Amino acid sequence: MNHADYLRHDATALAALVRRGEVQPAGLLELARAQAQRVQPRINALVRLMTDEARAQIERGLAGPLAGVPFLLKDGLQDYAGVPTSLGSRSMQRYVPTQHAAVTRRFLDAGLVVFGKTNLPEFGLKGVSDSACHGAVNNPWDLSRNAGGSSGGAAAAVAAGVLPMAAGSDGGGSLRIPASCCGLFALKPSRGRISEAPLFGEVWFGACTHGVLSRSVRDSALALDILCGSEPGDPFVGGAPAVPFVQALAQPPRRLRIGFSTASPIGTPVTPDAVAAVERAVALLQGLGHEVEPAAPAFDGPALARSYLAMYLGQTAVDVEHARRLGAGAREFELLTRAMAVLGRGSSAVTLTTELLRWNDFARALGAFHQRYDGWLTPTMAGPAPRHGQTDLPRALALVLDALVSTGVLRLLAGTGLVARIVDGIATDNLTPVPFTQLANLTGTPAMSLPLHRTADGLPMGVQLVGRMGDEATLLQLAAQLETAAPWFDRLPALAHG
Repeated sequence: MNHADYLRHDATALAALVRRGEVQPAGLLELARAQAQRVQPRINALVRLMTDEARAQIERGLAGPLAGVPFLLKDGLQDYAGVPTSLGSRSMQRYVPTQHAAVTRRFLDAGLVVFGKTNLPEFGLKGVSDSACHGAVNNPWDLSRNAGGSSGGAAAAVAAGVLPMAAGSDGGGSLRIPASCCGLFALKPSRGRISEAPLFGEVWFGACTHGVLSRSVRDSALALDILCGSEPGDPFVGGAPAVPFVQALAQPPRRLRIGFSTASPIGTPVTPDAVAAVERAVALLQGLGHEVEPAAPAFDGPALARSYLAMYLGQTAVDVEHARRLGAGAREFELLTRAMAVLGRGSSAVTLTTELLRWNDFARALGAFHQRYDGWLTPTMAGPAPRHGQTDLPRALALVLDALVSTGVLRLLAGTGLVARIVDGIATDNLTPVPFTQLANLTGTPAMSLPLHRTADGLPMGVQLVGRMGDEATLLQLAAQLETAAPWFDRLPALAHG
């Protein structure tokens, strides 16, 4: 098999070739490694190669539904025993886990050959992958743009033809955002479907979960079947579905009723390209016989942004404290991380509890919407992949913020109206490109991004569909139907073909 042949197969098809003895796992690994070596200088998708571990895995023998398929883990929350997990931060270079994360073990048990780890922003905190530790991830479609975040390295590697599917995670859109930026499919599963064992019961109070970025719907369905299920001590038991998701794909979806909207929930601008992406999806869905009409859940978007930020601040403070206990110095964190940690430490338990309780309001609003509609269709992002530096803090604000943090003034002012206005401004700036994805995280519902549109410049633009709690099957069936109606598997950037 040569590289052109390799690109024509998804993970499911590669595994079938291995089972039939038509290709060998070692040969597939070398194809993936050669492509990674060729594109890495241009996209910066990988932070670590694990060639020795991959070859040892092959030598021990492989079994499982994806035996022999090359695979990459995200360098955060997906620990591989004996291999550092940096979480995109200089502060975490000392951390070497002693055991696999449950998701890593399940990927390995499925026969996937893990040969490296992918780039992400510091602690996975942003919608762009641009850590000071490992550098920015360039989008394979346009190297002047970012691949999105936080699973940006995984998305760039898949889009650049290194492999057909890679692992990611999603706490506020971190699978769907890079999928939109890089022209891929991604599904964020329901809360409780996938275990966070052994280190966590739930991550970000259940807002975060694992998944994959892929070029085919059936690969994502199979990955979800592989990952589903609880571990002893898990706080939630979402469990496996009654019918495996891959089998569910054999049936088309019933006629669905879908509400759509393009207005940003926080009142920020949405580009004509994002609107056009939804309009194209509406036309496709109507052509397939589904009922589609303008509608949106009745939730308070700015309130949701504030609730998300309250969790985000507290989580950042905990992440920083954990790194400090591992020996990190105070200046080993990026400026925004240091500032958010200070504000998180200055927040009260009452504030955090109040905001967490509001998550129920958003879930009830979305639940009421789903009494009438099977799904909510929106742009995945408010525009195409951002240019490098587009989402950076303005230099003047960064200088002021650095001074406030370094002198301890920010800690003293935490909770005041002045700091609240600064924080609200930073939050709005960070969410302006990605205002649509957080609702599914706070409510725990499944949501997917589909690569159905291209801008006039050829940049990918995804659309998001948010489904009912626990109903990934309907989303996957609809995705497979759309994949047939408007195929995207063979759409790859020139970089992938060399």
